[in-house]
Amino acid sequence: MINHLAPCLIAAPHTLSPERSTMTNSLFEQRFSRRTLLRSGLLLGAGLTLGSAAGCATPTGTPGPRTVSLALNRSLVSLDNKLNQFDAALTVQRGVRQALTEIDRNLRPQLVLADRFELVSPTQWYVHLRPGIRYSDGSPVQVRDVATALQMYSQVDGSFVGGFFPEWPTVDQIDDTSFTLNTERPVPVLDYLMSNILITPAAANVPEELQSGVGSGPYVVTESDRGTGNYTLVRNENYWGTPAQIESVRVRFVPDESNRVVTLRSGEVDVIDSITPDAADQLAGLSGVAIDRIDGVRLNQLFFNFRKPQGHPLADARVRRALTYAIDGRALVDQVLQGSATQSRGVIPLTLDGAVETGEYSYDPARARGELDALGIRDLELKIIWETGEFAADTDIMESVLQMLSAVGVRTTLQQFEPGGDISQWRQGKVGDWDVLGNGFPSPTGLALTIMQGMYAGTAEKEATRDTYHGYIFPEITRTITQASEEADAVRRAELLADAQRQIWDTCPCLWAFVPKAVLARRSRIDGVALRPTNSYDLSVAALRAQT
Repeated sequence: MINHLAPCLIAAPHTLSPERSTMTNSLFEQRFSRRTLLRSGLLLGAGLTLGSAAGCATPTGTPGPRTVSLALNRSLVSLDNKLNQFDAALTVQRGVRQALTEIDRNLRPQLVLADRFELVSPTQWYVHLRPGIRYSDGSPVQVRDVATALQMYSQVDGSFVGGFFPEWPTVDQIDDTSFTLNTERPVPVLDYLMSNILITPAAANVPEELQSGVGSGPYVVTESDRGTGNYTLVRNENYWGTPAQIESVRVRFVPDESNRVVTLRSGEVDVIDSITPDAADQLAGLSGVAIDRIDGVRLNQLFFNFRKPQGHPLADARVRRALTYAIDGRALVDQVLQGSATQSRGVIPLTLDGAVETGEYSYDPARARGELDALGIRDLELKIIWETGEFAADTDIMESVLQMLSAVGVRTTLQQFEPGGDISQWRQGKVGDWDVLGNGFPSPTGLALTIMQGMYAGTAEKEATRDTYHGYIFPEITRTITQASEEADAVRRAELLADAQRQIWDTCPCLWAFVPKAVLARRSRIDGVALRPTNSYDLSVAALRAQT
């Protein structure tokens, strides 16, 4: 963690660049594996109700010599990130709209639209806009655009980005190109946080995801279809920085992984993201195909619903903890994820700056059943929901978890949502009821503080607008995180964060959690794809190799 007592980011020329049982003792008298699980007829009798995945035609036609085609596993519903910011979307969103700063491959803030971002007092930052920055229509980026952007982000209910900010800064303009960001209390990592605020002209900004409009990035949008998730970007000829090397980019939504693999192999697409080990194995070693991997900063979890009323079994941390013993996380990592992830040993990824190990998920089904019996919990029924593509091998994981819970006498129903559907309303508790959510929470700043602020710093005020993370509200934990968010001394901040993480572990927020590696496959014709731990990359520095 950088000590922000006296930081000053000054721009260089910006290039944008208990004992563990084995599975042999399970219900099936054999090790679970992806194939044996999927062949098991017991799934049909255990209450499995899978919704259909979103259908989408695969791209047709090989990209031209100056065009690349990206096939995403989740639908890109907007080129704005106020409500949704799944990892791979960052690549495209930031190709069109930019922020004052960005987080690089080393998880450190770099200057983009600003050429100075300096902490001048505990509650004030001085910011200077880079000379010559402009939008694709030629109009200049102005201080009021930053002020309006902050206002629009703060007014969105259920904002993904909003959960990262302990408070929203205000803008005090000094002149046409400089201003201060002011807060009531210290926010010593504001240079990291502002990387999430994408800037657009003030007159065109509204408190919702933007479907159109101009940005300051190296690309402009020429075609868009939110329904299909398909977009076409072309190089911004008015770009203020180093021009993008690729002339045009086609973005396609292809939810079925087998289809994405086929289209990559055939050359119809150039990059596919968030692939499973099976897909990576199919593609590894093929002529003209490369696999990129990096340790990720996303926490994938089966998160309990903390909006349950008192008296409900899941409102009791002892019940939640007992259920965790039913899940053989090691088998899921080895057999389903095939080593492409690590089982979480804390409440956030250990790759994050400030993360500490707090415990480990233990597999002991006899203990699970014994503790549930001792608590008087019998005939428990759980409903697990998730959205297709939330993480690699999502359906296989959920089917495996269903069987593991069934083995300890817990009846489970699975409900799978189509991408772009109404799962967000379910997650906010506005429609339907559920018990466990399969979800992924990114950390686009690389800081433990940010993800903890977003997931675990819930308040009654946030819950009133459904801006808590699924009803998770523990005032003492929130106070500790808040204190850490205001602490300028890096050592003391780390101590507070470690204390908060241990407190969170004791509440047992997750049935199970894991941290995946970021993995993508690409045609070798595209180069310069420096995959970041955030599962994104800088599209502007990618290039096409000359074909021989």
